[in-house]
Amino acid sequence: MRTPEPVTLAGPQLRLEPLATAHAAALEAAARDGELWKLRVTSVPAPGETAAYIAAALQGQRDGHMLPFVVVDTASGQVIGSTRYHDIVPAVERLEIGYTWYARRFQRTHVNTTAKLLLLTHAFEALGARLVGWRTDNYNFASQRAIERLGARKDGVLRHHALRRDGTVRDTVMYSLAAGEWPEVKAHLHDQLSKPREA
Repeated sequence: MRTPEPVTLAGPQLRLEPLATAHAAALEAAARDGELWKLRVTSVPAPGETAAYIAAALQGQRDGHMLPFVVVDTASGQVIGSTRYHDIVPAVERLEIGYTWYARRFQRTHVNTTAKLLLLTHAFEALGARLVGWRTDNYNFASQRAIERLGARKDGVLRHHALRRDGTVRDTVMYSLAAGEWPEVKAHLHDQLSKPREA
């Protein structure tokens, strides 16, 4: 697997651009749409914490285990959220997709399906990943449904696995998609995006 490097991934309606310190104000504005930092099962930065959030992501990029993006609505040019590759392990040709969030008005639209199609296409077809994983809070049912709609398989649950922002300890639900499953999932995602809504 090739080492992921900063790259812009673009579709007709959505663009994923490399995260930069200059995106702080735009990300804060996106997070205000729905006050997303108040959700205990996500990692959306609270007001005043976005610069540190970006700095940690960029440090992960320098360390070689993350590749963060901002999500941009092509029509408006507006930053509407963030996502990234993380837990990148070239030796076993594996990476995960996570830290994903979108401004409330873009949730349950084409955005998540489109972003995942761009990320998965790049992971499997450009980087040569053999497996892409996801992890989510055991109480983040919306995230679990979204991952399952992509066609990923549930691998299991890591109990008492990670701290939430409120100091409680969560169980983590793990999912994955193998390279051999990608062609069918790719066709499925294109089919979802061709329908009037249900993305």
